[in-house]
Amino acid sequence: MPTQRELFLHHLAQTSPAPLSLEIEKAKGVYLYGPKGNKYLDLISGISVSNLGHGHPKVLGAISKQLKKHLHLMVYGEFVQGPQVAFATLLGKQLPPSLRSVYFVNSGAEAIEGAMKLAKRSTGRTEIISFHNDYHGSTQGALSIMGNEELKKDFRPLLPDTRLLRFGNKEDLKLITTKTACVVAETIQGEAGVIVPSKDYLQQLRKRCTETGTLLVLDEIQCAFGRTGKLFGFEHYGIRPDILCLAKALGGGMPLGAFISSQQIMSSLSNNPALGHITTFGGHPLCCVAGQAALEVLLKGSLVKQVQKKEKLFRSLLKHKAIKEVRSKGLLIAVQFENEALNKKVIANCIENGVVTDWFLFNDSAMRIAPPLTITEAEIRKACAIILKCLMIICETTRQ
Repeated sequence: MPTQRELFLHHLAQTSPAPLSLEIEKAKGVYLYGPKGNKYLDLISGISVSNLGHGHPKVLGAISKQLKKHLHLMVYGEFVQGPQVAFATLLGKQLPPSLRSVYFVNSGAEAIEGAMKLAKRSTGRTEIISFHNDYHGSTQGALSIMGNEELKKDFRPLLPDTRLLRFGNKEDLKLITTKTACVVAETIQGEAGVIVPSKDYLQQLRKRCTETGTLLVLDEIQCAFGRTGKLFGFEHYGIRPDILCLAKALGGGMPLGAFISSQQIMSSLSNNPALGHITTFGGHPLCCVAGQAALEVLLKGSLVKQVQKKEKLFRSLLKHKAIKEVRSKGLLIAVQFENEALNKKVIANCIENGVVTDWFLFNDSAMRIAPPLTITEAEIRKACAIILKCLMIICETTRQ
């Protein structure tokens, strides 16, 4: 009989020549469990998805309750469905008045695609500006504005009329003009290895977009819902986007994305032509009730307030001569090593010793740490001790 791993490699399309191939049977809290009882402390939350950890009772309870009512009923936007209405209303209450119209989709890439269409339709312009080392998804449109040529080159031609600027460079902001439909930016660059902009830079970006009538689209797919120490990353900077893109933690562990804007801007997709943007499964009822339950936990509890304290603990513990730098915004952390080879050895050893971590798509010499916000101080100390132990062993072996 073939093993599960053999079936996985044979029947499931692969994304790389070397998947992690960890077989996980169940998950609870901050831990993942294999079929033979092996236990892993999850330091990446499914790439910033499981902010409440795995199997949170409030989320599971909401899903169970909805299961007894109905699943999919109709394509998004046609029927009045309670789970969509309730979650959109709750989201709107946490956002500025100009961000109250929610369009639910299935993923982050879909949210970006919708935001791009919305900006072009609303402004009547075609140019879309983004940034080097930004990641926005792998679909054709999102790939067109991705800031990494290595992942784009074999799929050209892509969308025309796109331009890349240098993130954090104020001089480049002059390239935003009255021809620009929108600027799409990660509030904090995730896959570049947690590149945190200055407050002044993002305020200058907001100002330039306002001056030119350009819509500012903030991609908070990875950094929203408390990960940075505030519910939304842009709250740190005293700005607000014209369009906000969300996914990952939005669904509380279920697949859900959204792009959010004002009713005035969003209405441009509903006429001339009607059905300017449609999706079958966007706002699936199970995903919406799970997302609402997860958000309610964040709003009623103290998890978001604890983030900065936990960030400081990680930073205080992750000290070693082989660690060149630790960059962070809340519990989105990059541990920078000298090269890819060392980083990947440390990651592999960590997994062997029961800690799951990863590298960044555009920075393979940095280790990703983005644990569930529910991680305790004791679990942080345990994880860091294992990381440092693995690092020490690898460095000693290299010297020999």
